[in-house]
Amino acid sequence: MATARLDMRLNKEVKAKAEKASALLGLNSLTEYVVKLIDENATQVIKQHESITVENDIFDHFMSTCEEIKAPNKALTDAAVFTKEQGIK
Repeated sequence: MATARLDMRLNKEVKAKAEKASALLGLNSLTEYVVKLIDENATQVIKQHESITVENDIFDHFMSTCEEIKAPNKALTDAAVFTKEQGIK
């Protein structure tokens, strides 16, 4: 059950297109359509900003470099502390 509200204003043409799209998708309301769009887009944006894709050769180079290093230097330990403080996983 939804418990938060979002009020917004938009021009008539945008509203008409959204209502048509909602009907074409068989949704029950414009609100359902907007919530669906927000949820799908928000999920995609969050995923893009919380993940990284690395090419195979770059990953292999990174892993071999990691295996060669004996102990982390100060810059790396500082970076680890910083990411932990920022809540980065």
